[in-house]
Amino acid sequence: MSAAPPNILRCAYAELVVTDLAAARWFYRDLLGLVVTEETGDAIYLRAFEEYLHHSLVLRLGPVPACAKLAYRVTAPEELDRAERYFGELGVRVLRVPAGATLGIGEAVRIEDPLGFPVEFFHHATHVERFTQRYDRHGAAAISRLDHFNVVVPDVPAGQRYYQDLGFRLSENIVDADGTVYAAWMFRKPTVHDIALTGGDGPRLHHIAFASQERGQILHLCDHLGAVRRSDQIERGPGRHGVSNAFYLYLRDPDGHRVEIYTHDYYTGDPDNPVISWDVHDNQRRDWWGNPVVPSWYAEASPVLNLDGQLRPINTRTEPREADVTIGADGFSYTRPAEADGAAARGFKVGNQV
Repeated sequence: MSAAPPNILRCAYAELVVTDLAAARWFYRDLLGLVVTEETGDAIYLRAFEEYLHHSLVLRLGPVPACAKLAYRVTAPEELDRAERYFGELGVRVLRVPAGATLGIGEAVRIEDPLGFPVEFFHHATHVERFTQRYDRHGAAAISRLDHFNVVVPDVPAGQRYYQDLGFRLSENIVDADGTVYAAWMFRKPTVHDIALTGGDGPRLHHIAFASQERGQILHLCDHLGAVRRSDQIERGPGRHGVSNAFYLYLRDPDGHRVEIYTHDYYTGDPDNPVISWDVHDNQRRDWWGNPVVPSWYAEASPVLNLDGQLRPINTRTEPREADVTIGADGFSYTRPAEADGAAARGFKVGNQV
């Protein structure tokens, strides 16, 4: 391949198909507190408090819940020409779309990527008020920004190679002694990830994630859900991941789309940032405290559409699945340094009495 890939800044927005706009508005605006930038008869455009581009989430009315688009911002308008050439040579379907094809977004290139996902690249977008210091608008669970996408793919190494060719770097992964790769976290902005690849039947969207500033905001969101008798929309958490070190909460919206609220991962911007590999048998990988991962978290995800708005077929993963190894933390399969096991047996934590 002779064409260079586009220079990607970060993940920028997702478009989800929902079957009830009123229910979706309640979840994303009234519960999560996202700001409605604009609303039409069939769509709602939202952003978080730190964001000044037109939106980071589009909710579009449709017959079947699905992911319609994942979008990345590129560094300059001329990167769209590079994207068109690069993906044309890659042999995937490519569309050049005019400014305004998505409300608030300039000219863009849309593709059906080699992993089967509908993806858009853009640079120009309408600027709107940034609400960073509009504390009069912030609720106790204020959300700052879109952080990442997590997608389900049958072949994680193939997905990793594809994103590495686009200039993404690997921060963490989950592997076993036989070399099976169960998941990978990859980034362009200097955090743990813009995209995560989870091994499973796909292409499917596992979740989108928004960042908050503090753990307390996530805990308040849990209290809010309890107060309005909607705590059944909490799928998993709150807790702390081993992978990424982030404090997390997973919710399901009224259509079943999974949304993570996420805080306190770490900086990855140095060129020699080390990759962290987790053993699939280490049950601190998914939850640092050793709490179980609910089976739905591994099994369920949103289907995706092609560029014509039709559901894409799902391909089966042939390699071992993480859920087949263990569903979450069973309390019996931590990996520890030998000296830590010895200290625990003596009734001591390493470095501190218990």
